[in-house]
Amino acid sequence: MNVRHVLVLPDRDAAEEVAREAVDRFGLPEEPQLVRDALAGEDDAEDAQWLVVVEDPRARLEAAVLDALAAEYEGWLEAP
Repeated sequence: MNVRHVLVLPDRDAAEEVAREAVDRFGLPEEPQLVRDALAGEDDAEDAQWLVVVEDPRARLEAAVLDALAAEYEGWLEAP
């Protein structure tokens, strides 16, 4: 069962740090995907969140641990 976790971060720098940290902490085979997510109704590039998409093919990552990692960078784990 392949599980996909989405961590929401306030900016690109934080998202890049979280992606690298996730690889180091959890031994991921590849770096998570980064996706820019413009807030609804906002045209300003400053008003964007960044998503870190972590593939978890063996469903071995715990949601609480991922949420704690995101929180270290002022982010959170999106609920499924």
